[in-house]
Amino acid sequence: MIDLKGYEIWFVTGSQHLYGPKTLEQVAEHSREIAAALGASKHMPVKMVFKPVLTTPDAIRELCLEANSSRNCIGLIAWMHTFSPAKMWIAGLTLLKKPFAHLHTQYNREIPWGEIDMDFMNLNQAAHGDREFGFIGSRLRIERKVVVGHWQDDSTQAELGVWARAASAWTDWQGAKIARFGDNMRDVAVTEGDKVEAQIQLGYSVYGYGVGDLVKYVNQASDADVDKLVKTYIDEYEVVGDLKPGGAKHASLRDGARIEIGLRNFLTAGSFKAFTTTFEDLHGLNQLPGLAVQRLMRDGYGFGAEGDWKTSALVRAMKVMNHGMSGGVSFMEDYTYHMHAQGDKVLGAHMLEICETISTGKPKLEIHPLGIGGKADPVRLVFDAQTGPAIGASIIHMGGRFRMVANVVDVVPTDAPLPKLPVARALWIPRPNLKVAGAAWIYAGGAHHTSFSYSVTAEHLQDFADMAGIEFLVIDENTRVQEFREKLRWNDLYYHLNKGL
Repeated sequence: MIDLKGYEIWFVTGSQHLYGPKTLEQVAEHSREIAAALGASKHMPVKMVFKPVLTTPDAIRELCLEANSSRNCIGLIAWMHTFSPAKMWIAGLTLLKKPFAHLHTQYNREIPWGEIDMDFMNLNQAAHGDREFGFIGSRLRIERKVVVGHWQDDSTQAELGVWARAASAWTDWQGAKIARFGDNMRDVAVTEGDKVEAQIQLGYSVYGYGVGDLVKYVNQASDADVDKLVKTYIDEYEVVGDLKPGGAKHASLRDGARIEIGLRNFLTAGSFKAFTTTFEDLHGLNQLPGLAVQRLMRDGYGFGAEGDWKTSALVRAMKVMNHGMSGGVSFMEDYTYHMHAQGDKVLGAHMLEICETISTGKPKLEIHPLGIGGKADPVRLVFDAQTGPAIGASIIHMGGRFRMVANVVDVVPTDAPLPKLPVARALWIPRPNLKVAGAAWIYAGGAHHTSFSYSVTAEHLQDFADMAGIEFLVIDENTRVQEFREKLRWNDLYYHLNKGL
């Protein structure tokens, strides 16, 4: 359900008529070549579209308005091949609603020492043309990404690819719908927030439904559809004997399949991209949705437990950023600690709902008692997560604004098997260590729920937060608690005063 093929980034080059038609022809030729190279890069997830060189205020304004109205355009990459007087850009940039990145590059890689003359200098002026353009972006206080480097360099293309993935996720959020079955988990604070402000600033909307609305769809699932889905389960997973046809608890597997069919049909009918559930509101369901949630996340839906719509939206956004990359994205929760003299670790899990895209192997389909929720034993996928670098991110509402907090971690093998832990799980070492990371996270007010990924990085999230106009805080190997606390104080002041700037 995630497809970036229709998305476009427009490559825009600035110049002026001062240099004459011959120079402008060369500018266009070079720009077209750069756009083609960026579009062909392995790092670019969307189509790159070359746009004619912009040389007048009216042309710039029309281009920005065209970008705003284009359903396919998700952002602009701007480059000043020559000097492009920045007053020409004011009318367009003040109207532009799409993200943009400023590529500070030049067509030639090196100075041709023996051949360079003033014609060459007049054509290849990005060294100061981009500075003029950079000024007006800063003067207008426009959030944008600045990428510096030669356009053929892998690192330059990689940075632009990261930005393009963030822009894809930002576009996906605009007009997105999130279904919230039931309300918030009772008395929990961090999963609450201002849904109206989220729609105004972040672009998505949250719709509340009684669980009975879902139960109606669950009850409409036909036996034939349940049979078909059960066969899919048996083909795709290691299914325990009790759940197989003829097994003592096969009926529970059929209940789980019926819930998945109903939930999937409900989300499809309403064009939802994400959803939440809560175990405190299950009236009419035989079991807490576990397997259904895991499989829907695998297919690209965002999810948040206990009514956590902000994490649900973030999981969806990170799945869009992750599309086409390896590693996977999942809803996650810091569950319990391993505090040991040889190093502290965090065991991440949830009751049931961890996405199989982060599994290290073929998941097992099992059934176990849950202990809470007051319903029948739910079916779920059980597995260990992949190992390697990862990141967990949380969006929280601070009252007057949103904040994103992320922690870079290293997922490691468990110290020993976990035969009695009947849930999917990941064990990690937070950077720089639990003592610092835990303190920083708590000072920042980060939630206990996160969106967890092996492929999405802090750079993706920084670009995304910039597009959303929200605060971004990363906890990594460079974090020091006192410096982090000082940053929180300065950020509070900045975001308070920024409302009047």
